[in-house]
Amino acid sequence: MTVSQMLKHCDLILQIPLKRIEIPKINIFFQYIGILTKIEIQIFNNGIPHNMPTFQKVIVTFECDFEEAKQNLLKTLEQYWDAYQNENLPEKHNLFGKMNEKDWGILEYKHLNHHLKQFNV
Repeated sequence: MTVSQMLKHCDLILQIPLKRIEIPKINIFFQYIGILTKIEIQIFNNGIPHNMPTFQKVIVTFECDFEEAKQNLLKTLEQYWDAYQNENLPEKHNLFGKMNEKDWGILEYKHLNHHLKQFNV
């Protein structure tokens, strides 16, 4: 993954709580692991586990323009912040289970931070 692809990937991830991308339902075993991962990240202040499986809809394999990907991510971040402040985020995530604004905030921050540090951006 290039830096541009990472920015696009992060943009797509943020579109899940904005209800623009729907991720598929998963089996109960993986859902259980997802819920435990969410709790572990919050209790131990861990980051996103390396090589964590990614939903196909948010995998970016095509070339992306850096400036365009950056601007789109910043725009989506603003839209996410508006939804967060207005308590307009989904109450459930197909992997992480029941969610509130705090859960979304922590997981979205951890995900974005993980990739920005990964690429020293």
